[in-house]
Amino acid sequence: MVYIILSIQPCGNDVMMMHEIELKARAKINLALDVLSRREDGYHNVRMVMQTVDLYDYITIRKTKSPGIKLKSDYKWLPEDERNIAYKAAKLMFDSYSIDEGILINIHKKIPVAAGLAGGSADAAAVLVGLNKLFDLKKTKKELMDLGYQLGADVPFCILRGTALAEGIGEKLTQLPSMPFCYVVIAKPLFSVSTAYVYQNLDLNNLSYHPDIEEVIKGIQMGDLEHIAKNLGNVLETVTIKEHPEINDIKKKMIEFGALGALMSGSGPSVFGLYKDKKEAQAAYTELKLHSQAKDVFIATIFNRER
Repeated sequence: MVYIILSIQPCGNDVMMMHEIELKARAKINLALDVLSRREDGYHNVRMVMQTVDLYDYITIRKTKSPGIKLKSDYKWLPEDERNIAYKAAKLMFDSYSIDEGILINIHKKIPVAAGLAGGSADAAAVLVGLNKLFDLKKTKKELMDLGYQLGADVPFCILRGTALAEGIGEKLTQLPSMPFCYVVIAKPLFSVSTAYVYQNLDLNNLSYHPDIEEVIKGIQMGDLEHIAKNLGNVLETVTIKEHPEINDIKKKMIEFGALGALMSGSGPSVFGLYKDKKEAQAAYTELKLHSQAKDVFIATIFNRER
């Protein structure tokens, strides 16, 4: 069950036609990520501030004459069957609401895979939202979020979008005021990271640092980007940076080129930097593309529901 505190609003930026719908599956970053305890079921209780950014995959869903689900992607390593979380999302909708027609899902990837940016969860969320509109199911956002929780803890937030505090295992969401607009440079190194490995190797008993979640929230409430950037923090860096010190090098490079703050997102390995000035963001982007170990580099912006 997903818990949502405060009101939620429609996403509003997707284009729908009678037989086809196109959606933007937007990535997320973690402005703060703390792990509180390990649960008996193997999951961890967390406290995170999550933010949607305007880096997205394009998802197109089209009705077909033949029944069933087909999925295609322009990313050659992405499974196109039941192993793909977007396919699982479609099947969950078909099974839950007795859809007996056919669909073709096309995924145009831009969000790096296994990067700590919730690309797969964002794709699944877009499929849930898209099928709800395409088949006029009239399910509420809350109902879709409850359904999405069956697919993964990040899926409900990827349906909600915007700025939120996530608690529990990530399913308890409290909407926050919109984060101030800024430019976000995102760099994903050449390697990928296993989320399961990072959590399994997190030494909760000997953590010397925990991010100040309340100060990050305070900065959001004040609309103070500098205060937010000053208090960025992620305890999972203690595991991932130990294995891959290149992540810290990228953070330092972002700060050197004007970032107000830089942090690893999720379990990594992607790093983001927050920039007030577009020219500084572009300079950092160019530097990281030419002189860093980053495979993929992007300039995005903060995405808020009302924008």
